[in-house]
Amino acid sequence: MRLLMLGGTAFVGRAVVAEALDRGWDVTVFHRGTRPAPEGAAARRGDRTAEDGLSALATGEWDAVVDTWSGAPSAVLRAARLLSGRVGHHAYVSSRSVYARPAAAGLDEDGPLVSGDPEADATDYAGDKRGGELAAEAVFGDRALHVRAGLILGPHEDVGRLPWWLGRIAEGGPVLAPGPRDLPIQYVDVRDLAVWTLDAVERGLGGPYNLVSPPGHATMGGLLEACVRATGSGADLRWTDPDTILAAGVEPWTDLPVWLPPGETHAAMHQGDVSRAVAAGLRCRPVAATVADTWAWMRSLDGPVPQRPDRPRLGLDRTVEAAVLGA
Repeated sequence: MRLLMLGGTAFVGRAVVAEALDRGWDVTVFHRGTRPAPEGAAARRGDRTAEDGLSALATGEWDAVVDTWSGAPSAVLRAARLLSGRVGHHAYVSSRSVYARPAAAGLDEDGPLVSGDPEADATDYAGDKRGGELAAEAVFGDRALHVRAGLILGPHEDVGRLPWWLGRIAEGGPVLAPGPRDLPIQYVDVRDLAVWTLDAVERGLGGPYNLVSPPGHATMGGLLEACVRATGSGADLRWTDPDTILAAGVEPWTDLPVWLPPGETHAAMHQGDVSRAVAAGLRCRPVAATVADTWAWMRSLDGPVPQRPDRPRLGLDRTVEAAVLGA
């Protein structure tokens, strides 16, 4: 297979490229040059937000393109139009954020969606992702695959969710663990996302697929206890009920990454129906593997964990944590 990866030097794109190269595919990476292209991939440089920024893609043919763009849908549309007739299949890494809120527990791909405009400039994340889907459909029709990922974890994560938990737990001592301990969570290891996406491209699948782990695959307890084992810190997880945490002004998802208290938002993020993706071959590695491999990657770095400049830093202030535990 000949694959064109739009991006390909950070987190999701990097994992897709690594998986494609492992399969022996011929991979071309289109990127801005802020990071080196993965070894083994051909590189073309350009900035899709600039005038004439796609000129490096004016020639060439590929069996498939994977696009992870999260900004203006018009950028997805411009690239898709340029590649029309020279690419066989289009895979767009979208998001489960495209579902209109409130999103009920068990929502599948037929749930109501937010509005989106394929020709729009950047507005908000959900609308931009939906607009990106519509842009891909407008050009590729049923050859457009929408990978509606939820929470993505794993090595090279540059948002800071699992890395924050690993870093905090590695420090040891009492750790505020948001309960309940058996609270289910849904996420997808970035490498499992890459495997499934490329398998789907090979099979010519189109349309939307929710891509996170099946219900029951992981819990907050399983995730944080895996962090304790991986780091060997002996940290003392102090499981605390949601009401106590919320009353202290602690923000779910940002102060305590991954965690959402039981309720409407948790149902939307951590209780989605993924049966369609499972039927199409989704397999998720154990949470312990995701945690251990992420910790090994963090330990291999010469400096701090990379952080996306367009995302805020996550994590709970230690003073606030101590106050909640003391109460």
